[in-house]
Amino acid sequence: MRSIAVIPARGGSKRIPRKNIKSFFGKPIIGYAIQTAIESDLFFEIIVSTDDEEIGKIAESFGAKCSWYRSKQLSNDTTPTVNVIQDAVQRLQVEKFDFVCCIYPATPLLQPEHLKSGFELIKTGKWDYVLAAKSIESNLSRSFTKDEDGRLQLLFPENEMSRTQDLSELYIDAGQFYCGKRLSWQEANPIFSSNSTIVTLNSQQIIDINTQDDWNTAEQMFRDYGRTKYKK
Repeated sequence: MRSIAVIPARGGSKRIPRKNIKSFFGKPIIGYAIQTAIESDLFFEIIVSTDDEEIGKIAESFGAKCSWYRSKQLSNDTTPTVNVIQDAVQRLQVEKFDFVCCIYPATPLLQPEHLKSGFELIKTGKWDYVLAAKSIESNLSRSFTKDEDGRLQLLFPENEMSRTQDLSELYIDAGQFYCGKRLSWQEANPIFSSNSTIVTLNSQQIIDINTQDDWNTAEQMFRDYGRTKYKK
């Protein structure tokens, strides 16, 4: 069974301009994702899907391939990831691989072992996708919204009288990777469904970088956890 990695890295990030190639401890941040994919030894090809020539050239300098440039229609703020990977799969020779792993470009704390754990599950054939997740506090099961008049409404009213210790553990997408069957990507099957499962990552060593505050936190976490691994 053969696998490829696809790293979606558009050029138009707004909250952190040029995020995907912004310097992170002296290296474009996408370089860490490519390096991790290479070190995992899971993939016979690592492909970057981008609409940006500079990103493509930087990705190739780290050992990835950039064989085409993504259309503008697939490079806006609202394009779902599943459609971007679907596009990549359709451009490639489908008989060459069985699994595709989408790895996000701003993942400097991601480790090869995390990817390997995901592939142990996806290769069982039981799941459409395996994604990286992290657990969150179970008392969020009693979270609520507030309308414009100040009235509260429980999101999960069935949990109102439950003790905290009786609430189910909750998880959120860690924003690191999605491993999937080639056919699942081809058909754009939903990632978040009963046909998917998770690899749980240590919340103290992983962060989804979307804002400058996230970036600052990632730098501190990298100092604490990741710098020895990527000292080169």
